[in-house]
Amino acid sequence: MMNELKPSPVLLCANCTAELQGAFCHDCGQSVKSVIQPVSHMLEDAGDLFFHLDERIVHTLPPLYTKPGFLTLEYFSGRRVRYIAPFRLMFVFCLLAFFFMHLAIGDMKVGGVEGTAPRDSIDAFASAKTAGEVHTLYEDQVREVRTARNDPNLPGAAKAGLGAAAALIREAANARLVQLKAPPITAEEGEIAPADVASRGEAKVTKMFGNNPQIDVSWFPDALNRRLNVAFGHFRANFIPILNKGPGKEEAIHRILDGFFSVLPQTMFFMIPVFALVLKLFYVFRRRLYMEHLIVSLHSHAFIFISLLFLMLLSFAREAIGPRLALAGTAIGFVQFAMWVWIPIYLLMMQKRVYRQGWPMTILKYWLIGSVYFWLLLSAVIMAAVIGMTH
Repeated sequence: MMNELKPSPVLLCANCTAELQGAFCHDCGQSVKSVIQPVSHMLEDAGDLFFHLDERIVHTLPPLYTKPGFLTLEYFSGRRVRYIAPFRLMFVFCLLAFFFMHLAIGDMKVGGVEGTAPRDSIDAFASAKTAGEVHTLYEDQVREVRTARNDPNLPGAAKAGLGAAAALIREAANARLVQLKAPPITAEEGEIAPADVASRGEAKVTKMFGNNPQIDVSWFPDALNRRLNVAFGHFRANFIPILNKGPGKEEAIHRILDGFFSVLPQTMFFMIPVFALVLKLFYVFRRRLYMEHLIVSLHSHAFIFISLLFLMLLSFAREAIGPRLALAGTAIGFVQFAMWVWIPIYLLMMQKRVYRQGWPMTILKYWLIGSVYFWLLLSAVIMAAVIGMTH
C-alpha cells in the first residue's frame, strides 16, 4: 500500500490569520519578520529604512551624477525597484550637504578671532592665553588713546569719544580676564562707564523698534503671538552685540549661523514642490502631471545636494593636503572647478532629455525657470536668515 502524501503545514499571518505566500501578508500587508530580533539585525533594518544600504546605491548614485535625466526617465517608464526613491535620496543628501556646510562655515572665525585678529583690534583679547598677555594687549591698545586724551588742545567732544573707546577696550580685556579667572582692570579717570558704552547697541535697537516693541496680530492665536514675541526678543538680543562690535559679536553671529542652518533644510524641502510648480507652469502645454514635475524637482535637488556634499568634502581634503602637497591641492582645486561647471550643464541637459523640446526653446525656458527660481530661492534664504537671527 502506497503512503499517502500529506500537505505541509501552512504558515498563517499573526495579524489576520490569512495564509502566507511570501515575505508579506497579501491580505493585511504585515511583514513575516518578527520585531523581536538581535540588535545587529535592528541596526541593519534601520540602515535599510533610512538609505536602502544595498545594491540600490550602486545603481542610483553613478547615473544620478553622470547621466542627466536618466533616473527620472527610468521612473517615468516604471522601472523603480532597483533605485533609491527620489524623496529619500534628496532627503538624505540634503541633510548631509548642509551638515558639512555648517561644519565648514561654523569653523570660520568671525572678525579674525583666535590668533588671526590684529593686535590693535579688541577681538585680539579672545586669543590671549594668560592674564599677562591680556594686560600687554590692553596697554598696547590704550596707550595711543591715553596720549590723545591728554592733549590739551583736543575738543571736549573728541575727548568723550576717546573715553568711550578706552572703556570699550577695557571691557573687552576684562571679559577675557574673567574667563582666565584673573582680577579685572580698573577704570581710568575720564572713561565713560562700561554700561554707557554697551548701551550704544541698545540705543540703536530702541531707536529702530521702540522702547517695548510687541507683536500683537488680532487674528493670530495668543500662543502664536507669544511665540513671535519671544523670537523677536531673541532677534533684538542678537542684534545688540553685533552693533556694539564688542566681544559678544562673534558669539551672536555663531548663534545666528546655528539658527540659519537649523531651518535651511526645511526651507529647501519647501522649495522643492515650489520648483515643481514652476516647471508645471512653464510646461503646461506638455500635459504632464504635477507628480512628474515633482520627480524632476527631487532628482534635480538630489544632484545639487550631492554636488555640494562632494565639494565640501573636497574642500576639507584640500585644506588638509594642500599645505603639505601643493600639487595635490591644485589638482583638487581643478576638480572642484569642474564640478561647479558641471552643475548648470547637467541641469540643462536634464531638462532637455526629460521634456524633449528643441534646444532653442529648452535654453529659453532654462533661463526663465532659473531666473524665477533664483528669486524665489533668494527670498526663502533671506527668510531663513531672519529666522536664524531669532535663534
